[in-house]
Parts: sequence; structure tokens; C-alpha cells
Amino acid sequence: MKIGAVAACFAPATEPHQLLNLAIKMDEAGMDALWFGEHVLLFDEMEFGYPGSADGKLPVPAGQGAPDQTAIIGFLASQTRQLRFGTSISLIPQRNPVYTAKEFATLDWLSAGRVELGVGVGWCKEEVESCGYAWENRGKRCDEALELMIKLWTHDTVSHQGEHFSVSGGRMDPKPQQKPHIPLIVGGYGAAALRRTAQYGQGWWGFGLDLKATAHLLSLLDNALDAAGRKREELDIMMMPIDDSIESVKAYADLGVNRLTPMVDTAKDPSERLEHLQLLQQTFG
Repeated sequence: MKIGAVAACFAPATEPHQLLNLAIKMDEAGMDALWFGEHVLLFDEMEFGYPGSADGKLPVPAGQGAPDQTAIIGFLASQTRQLRFGTSISLIPQRNPVYTAKEFATLDWLSAGRVELGVGVGWCKEEVESCGYAWENRGKRCDEALELMIKLWTHDTVSHQGEHFSVSGGRMDPKPQQKPHIPLIVGGYGAAALRRTAQYGQGWWGFGLDLKATAHLLSLLDNALDAAGRKREELDIMMMPIDDSIESVKAYADLGVNRLTPMVDTAKDPSERLEHLQLLQQTFG
């Protein structure tokens, strides 16, 4: 099992040197990857609450926000040698896929192939609409965006005429260093997310699931993979666990989780947390 971390990163509470210190220490320890979330705007009132909290509110301190994930990855990749970086997740339906493909291809080129793209459709209607896109068709738009991005990463010249996006004879360079393209790690628990994983993904990511829920979701993922003619062995199975004790991590590993991404608060001294992650790496790596 590979051990990495999801950064709970809000600015300006977290300062750049704290991010850099965390990334360098993880790099020196030979750890797997460091992941950053995405929210370009936050809202006090939302039609649909955040699914990860009891009150539906994002657990973000007042006056803080999530800094841009691509800028952070570029900054940290330039100061590290082997640590991978990823997004947990990128909100694909509120992004322009041509610009997204270009951003991540450039990051992959700059980092010598150390970037992964976490994929999700998002839950905040207000954020999607503020970015200029419709809420209701975000799933179909996500699928088409992924199709277009893969074409831009893998084809010399791209023509794409879809329901939501159109490109006629476009060329995008540099291509990603990773082949056939940057790994797509799909997050989500619904049937559409599992189908999307089976169709496009090089990995599936569960966030905050206990062991029982993880086992259930993996059985549903197996069904989606079977329908697509694929096997679970073709994917990375990732988990941000609710419990990262030695006993729980062993149980996750027994279920087939091969990459663990516990959360690290970047505004705090990470020393104690890193010691625990290194212990997990020594035990299960």
C-alpha cells in the first residue's frame, strides 16, 4: 500500500512555507502523493448542503478559502524530486476542458510526470452556476469534458463536435509526460460516478468511508467494471479513511485499498502527523 496525504489547506491561515515544508518532508520520506482540493468560491447559503458535515456547512474558518490547486502543485513540484501531486478533486463540470487539459499537461511536463487529476462533478450548485455552467447537466458535461481532454492529451490533431464542446482541427502541446495520459482518479459514490470510473478512470477514490461502506462501494464498482469489460486490478483503489490506525489500515488493505490518503492540516506543525504516516508506510509499504 502506498501512503500519501490530502492537504486540508486554507489560506491565508496556511502560509506558503508550511506547504513547502510538508511537501519536502514527504518527498524525503519517499511517500506517495500530496493532494489538494478545489473550491473557487464559497457561499454562506447553499441550496444543497455539503455532504461531508452534519449541518451541511463546509468546515472552512471565516476569512479563509481554498487556494488554487494548480498553482500550488506547480510551486511544490519545482521544489521536490519524486513526490507525486494530485487534485482531490477538480470540479470538472465548472471548468473549461481545453484550459484544464492545457494546465495539467503543462504541470505534468514541468514535474516530469508526477501529476494526477482527481475527477468529480461537485455538489455546490451556486459555484457551478457562478462559473457560467448549468447545474442540471453537469454529469453529461463532465463525461464529454473527459473525452475531449483525453483526445487533446493523446492525439496530434483534435476534432470534436459534442453536445457541450466543439474543437475543429486543434493541436495541444506539450503533451503529458505520462502515457497514455495523466491518470484520472474518479471520486464519488453514485452509480454515475462508478460508471465514469469504469469508463475513464485509472483509479477510484473514496472519501471518509468506514470499512462496511467501503466494502459495499467496491462491490458496486466491480459490477460497473464488469459491465465495461474491465477488472479492479486495472485501477488504483484510493481511500481517505475516517480512521487511520494500524488496525483499520490493515482492514482497508484487506478490502483491496492500495493507496491511502489520510488528511493533514497544513496550518499546523505536521511533525506528529508525518511520523504516523511514515509508520503506516513502514508497516504496509
